[in-house]
Amino acid sequence: MKADLHMHTTESDGRLTREALFKRARDKGIDLIAITDHDVCRHVDDNYRLAEKYGVKYIPGIELSTLEEGKNVHILGYFRDDAYKAKAMEAYYVYIKKGRENRAKQFVKNLKTYYDIEITYEDILAVSHGIIARPHIAKAIMKKYPEYEHNEIFNKFIGDHTEAYVPSTELSVQEGIDLLRKHNALVVLAHPKLLKVHIHDQVLAYDFDGIEAIYALHDTRDSDYYIDYAQRKNILITAGSDYHGIPNDTKHKDIGDVTLEGKALEQFLNVLSQ
Repeated sequence: MKADLHMHTTESDGRLTREALFKRARDKGIDLIAITDHDVCRHVDDNYRLAEKYGVKYIPGIELSTLEEGKNVHILGYFRDDAYKAKAMEAYYVYIKKGRENRAKQFVKNLKTYYDIEITYEDILAVSHGIIARPHIAKAIMKKYPEYEHNEIFNKFIGDHTEAYVPSTELSVQEGIDLLRKHNALVVLAHPKLLKVHIHDQVLAYDFDGIEAIYALHDTRDSDYYIDYAQRKNILITAGSDYHGIPNDTKHKDIGDVTLEGKALEQFLNVLSQ
């Protein structure tokens, strides 16, 4: 069995609808997927219907945006039951959606101030379908300034090292862990290699259930390091492509390019079922 446990749809910053994602997973020979849209987990019942239609097993998930010392830390949550629709989780989805809308408006101001890039909030809304994320801002910029490509926009204008950058949330790492654990989710640190160097070790020290040791941008040495770390800490290993489906995006892989198989997948599924 092959599993890809990290991917996004048009519910956040992916380019494929949920149904198109299931179809692509089937066509890529993937047996199990987890949809982990940013800061939202909805339409789960319909996803189970799609899973049956396309013969691909499905786990409801989420990718929480949190902060450690003002820097992004993403946390993957895999739900064991229907706690994703609890009142506190629904309140979180609404809170983050509003926060991301305010963030996009501030990005619009900062892009003009620091880089003389002129787009409007309406331009961003026109290319988004749910939760607004930076890929939507990049897409709005590309429509107005076709001389720029997706990666270039992140590198020059909206990456977290740029003057225009606006943090996505005020939720701390510990608050994110607590929120997911309270709602019966497995809590996994996403793409540890992408952590800023000065917070890397302190983030890994948090009480995660697992770590995304096998990831789109990890080379063999990275994966070996995090697999060894997981084994020493006696926590789960996960793997994901972080599929977004964005053209000319070299920071993520296609569905199935990165998979979890064998004993590591068995251990993940066993703990998830507890």
